[in-house]
Amino acid sequence: MRFMIQVRATAVSERGDPPGPEYAKLFEEMGAFHGEMARAGVLLDGAGLRPSRDGWRQRYDADGRPEVIDGPFAEAKELIAGYTLIQVRDEEEARAWASRFPAPFVGIACEIEVRRLYEDADFAPGGDMAIRTA
Repeated sequence: MRFMIQVRATAVSERGDPPGPEYAKLFEEMGAFHGEMARAGVLLDGAGLRPSRDGWRQRYDADGRPEVIDGPFAEAKELIAGYTLIQVRDEEEARAWASRFPAPFVGIACEIEVRRLYEDADFAPGGDMAIRTA
């Protein structure tokens, strides 16, 4: 099972300021934690994301026509500042890793969100992407 640990953005991460020296300990902890996950064979990927001002959204109307909306986006709490992708045996193991995830920001309230990714087994055979109902 694959899970994405999403670091929710904050006003600080959306400013895009270079991290100050107060982040040295956090970067060390995060590096050690990701290293531990890599040695355990569960880490697939992880990275921080640039502020939303450097991105865009592509919205589709009911007919499928795209509209591009450039960042920045207003609600930082609805954005993702980074992620860690893991592959584990079950939800219990994912919860155990997430419970040890270092607080991603220094001196401010923040949160992570953990979401399971769809797997091929979640869909009907034949690659038609129909969700299994049985």
